[in-house]
Amino acid sequence: MGPKLVEHLLYEPEDSGILWIKFNRPERFNALVGTAEENGTVAKVGEYMRAADDNPNIRVIVLTGVGRGFCSGANLGSSAAHDTVGENFPGNRGTHDGPEATRQHFFHGFTQLHLEIAKIRKPTIAMINGPAVGSGMDMALHCDIRIGCEQTRFIGYHNAGQIIENGGSYYLPKMVGLGRALEFAYTGELTAERAYEWGMLNHLVPSDKLEATTRELCDKIIARPPLVQWISKRIMRTSMDTTMEATMVLTSNASPILQHSDDAKEARRAFVEKRKAQFKGA
Repeated sequence: MGPKLVEHLLYEPEDSGILWIKFNRPERFNALVGTAEENGTVAKVGEYMRAADDNPNIRVIVLTGVGRGFCSGANLGSSAAHDTVGENFPGNRGTHDGPEATRQHFFHGFTQLHLEIAKIRKPTIAMINGPAVGSGMDMALHCDIRIGCEQTRFIGYHNAGQIIENGGSYYLPKMVGLGRALEFAYTGELTAERAYEWGMLNHLVPSDKLEATTRELCDKIIARPPLVQWISKRIMRTSMDTTMEATMVLTSNASPILQHSDDAKEARRAFVEKRKAQFKGA
């Protein structure tokens, strides 16, 4: 069963095994709708990704934007979520007066979403077709792989007096090194070319090749055993917060399990028989 759909976030599965999740407010460069509201953009990205993770027909999740922007983050012209979505917005959780209520509202919205993106077992790709601002940048950084073009920009909320949020403060120093991460923290903007040089982007291609490059990468992912990808992702993400010895324990436990999996047996048979393997994630 799929998620309950909303107009400002598209859910487009393909028979190939690719799911496209698209921010859909092109007239506002795909600014977020709300914060922690159950039908706001933030919660819906998490809901869509969970639905995809549970769907055996989906192998790769691609997050991108409609039009010229990836996601321009929160609507900075609005002082509160209900100003953006309206008092009658479905799922509005009401006002959050005071610093503690605001903090908790933020935690239940953005922080929980970012954790959900990182915990999705299937491969996730951010196809960054334009500016990724604030929370838009954070969501891209939480994905496994990022593909950009000359229109890609990473922009923080520095001019609005806000720090880099969850994805940026945690992943950015690990991706690019502390010095470069602090340079971004001090300046708040990064071009596509610099982001690629620093390692934030896995691929940098012309905008007219962006979708084709993403599809080509998805095809390569889909052609490999999904169990290997899922377990590799869990181990590598865990290794970022643990020791080499603990990581070795995880890999030594996972290897014999994978060796006897149906997918591994199918991979070996397909290699011998010189045919395309049919994997089931089991």
